[in-house]
Amino acid sequence: MIDRIVNPSAENEESRDIELEVTLRPRDFSSYIGQERLKKNIKLAIDAAKKRGEPLDHVLLHGPPGLGKTTMASVIANEMNAQIRITSGPAVERAGDLASLLTNLQDGDILFIDEIHRLNRSVEEVLYSAMEDFKLDIMLGKGPSARSLRLDLPKFTIIGATTKTGSLAAPLRDRFGIIHRLDFYSPEEIQQIIQRAAKILNVKIDKLAAAELARRARLTPRVANRLLKRVRDYADVNGDGIIDTALSHRALKLLDIDELGLDAADRSLLAAIIENYSGGPVGVETLAAITAEERGTIEDFYEPYLMQVGLLERTPRGRKATSKAYRHMGKNPPRSETTRTGQSSLL
Repeated sequence: MIDRIVNPSAENEESRDIELEVTLRPRDFSSYIGQERLKKNIKLAIDAAKKRGEPLDHVLLHGPPGLGKTTMASVIANEMNAQIRITSGPAVERAGDLASLLTNLQDGDILFIDEIHRLNRSVEEVLYSAMEDFKLDIMLGKGPSARSLRLDLPKFTIIGATTKTGSLAAPLRDRFGIIHRLDFYSPEEIQQIIQRAAKILNVKIDKLAAAELARRARLTPRVANRLLKRVRDYADVNGDGIIDTALSHRALKLLDIDELGLDAADRSLLAAIIENYSGGPVGVETLAAITAEERGTIEDFYEPYLMQVGLLERTPRGRKATSKAYRHMGKNPPRSETTRTGQSSLL
C-alpha cells in the first residue's frame, strides 16, 4: 500500500492519527458537513423506521475512499439510537465468523461491514438469508450425515461500504434497500471541515489559511484532516502555533503538495503518460508497471481525484492526459488536443 499523505485510505494511519480521526468524526447529521442529498434521504428513512418501530433497511454506501462512509455509518447508528458493530470484508474469512457476529447482535443493532466487496463468496451466501429473512442457515457435520440448522436472528441492519460496487455480487447488492453514493466535497465544504477540526484540536488557523488547505485536500475530508495535523506540527515547530497563509504555504511546500493537491506520485503518473506515451491512451497495466504500483492502487487512489479535477480521462483504449494536465505539468498540449467544447485548444 502506498504511503502518501494524500492517500485517502486509512490503512497506513498511525494509531495516534486514528484516535484523532475518531475524535474529529461528527456524531449526528447537524455536525456532518456536506453530502446534503444523502443526509436528506437517510434522515427520511430513519424517521420512517422510527415511526414504524422497525429497524432501518439495509444500507449500501459507495464511493471513493476517505469521503466519510464509516463516519456516516456511525451517524446513522447514533440517529437510530442503536449499537454499532464494525468489521470489514477481509476480516470475515469464514461463514462461522459471520455467524458469530450475527448471533451476538441485539434487536435494532447495526453491523457495519467496510470493504464489503471483499467478502468471500461462501460468506456472502450465508448473508443472503440473514439480510432478507433474518434467518441463519448453518451446516452441521460433513458428507452424507450433514444437516442444515436454521436459527432465528434479531432484526438488525447491515450497512455496507465499498469503493467498488461493480465487484459486489448482484444477489448481495439487491438485498440493500437503500443505496447511495458519496460524492467528492466542494472546496467550501472542505474549508468548513478544516475549521471545525481546528476548533476541536484547539488549533488557531485563519480563514485564508483554511481555504488554502482546502484547495489542496483533494476534496476529501480525511486528507483535509491529515493536512491540518501535519501543518499544525509545522506551526508548532517553526512558528508560534498559529497557522496563517504564509506558514501554510511553507508547510505545504515542505510536504510537496502542489496547488491542486497533487503530490510527487501523482505528478510522476501524469509525467509517465505525457512524456512516455505522448499523452496516451495507455493501458492501466502499463502504468502499473511503470510506476511500480498495483493496478488496484492506481484505480482506487490515483484516478478518482485526477479525473475529478479534469487531469485524466478514461477511454476504451486506456488513460489519457488532458490539456489541463499538460498545463499543470508545465508542458504544451499536443496540437491535436481539443478542449471539452470540441474546439482546438490553440484557438
